[in-house]
Amino acid sequence: MSAENTGTHAPSAGEYIQHHLQHLQKDFSFQSVKQTSIVDFSLFNFDSVLFSVILGVIGCFVLWRAARNATSGVPGRFQAAVEILSEMVENQAKGVIHNANSRKLISPLALTVFVWIFLMNAMDMLPVDLIPQIWHTAGPAMGFKDYMRVVPTADLSTTLGLSCSVLLICVFYNIKIKGLGGWAHELIAAPFGDHWALYPVNFLMQMIEYLAKTVSHGMRLFGNMFAGELVFMLIALMGGGWALSATGVGLAIGHVIAGTVWTLFHILVITLQAFIFMMLTLIYTGQAHDAH
Repeated sequence: MSAENTGTHAPSAGEYIQHHLQHLQKDFSFQSVKQTSIVDFSLFNFDSVLFSVILGVIGCFVLWRAARNATSGVPGRFQAAVEILSEMVENQAKGVIHNANSRKLISPLALTVFVWIFLMNAMDMLPVDLIPQIWHTAGPAMGFKDYMRVVPTADLSTTLGLSCSVLLICVFYNIKIKGLGGWAHELIAAPFGDHWALYPVNFLMQMIEYLAKTVSHGMRLFGNMFAGELVFMLIALMGGGWALSATGVGLAIGHVIAGTVWTLFHILVITLQAFIFMMLTLIYTGQAHDAH
């Protein structure tokens, strides 16, 4: 933590957590424009974007490398792992999307989503202070603020951005499969019936459904990863209380035990959350193919 945030004394637990929850941001608002909205859209989280892009490139490179080096003979362990993952995603896609032409795009998309979100979630496995401490030395020297968060999926703007992208894909397939007129008619004719008196209620219910699915899709991933990030910070604080005393040694031992247990458990969490987001992407795009 920088001296400007802590002064000359060591940071308290609250200051430590508060510092680690700050994003490296850039304010794009004009000084003459007064911000009156509840959500400030002028701030841009550079750290979330940076790590999202880097991990996305790594994920695509891994999949490209597996496809490029694939052989028809006995596969190696790397090729076998990617093939198992691809077959798993394809089987899940076949269960909810019955249009073979749509699966040619949606299945690779779902696979990319799974790998990308898994890599972003896996950033939570790094030591809490590793990258922020490196940035503590390099960032201010380059004129940046001393803030750095490394888990993109613990940023609500990232997860809602992903869920909004899924919403746009659903809109695309609704129009592609049903036609613009057919989808527009469905928006006012379902779920209560095709009657002019029910059109406003049907449309309102459809909008609420799309909004609820999109928000819950992003909030579920964010909530789990944000909670996991906080737990790792609390465990890191236990290690920071080490001293040559019974209490200090106990905290150090607890730090190692709790960190190991939570890390092993968190491997399941980051994998499960990536799988759930991928499955909901498949389910929502599959629903776009169904007519009411």
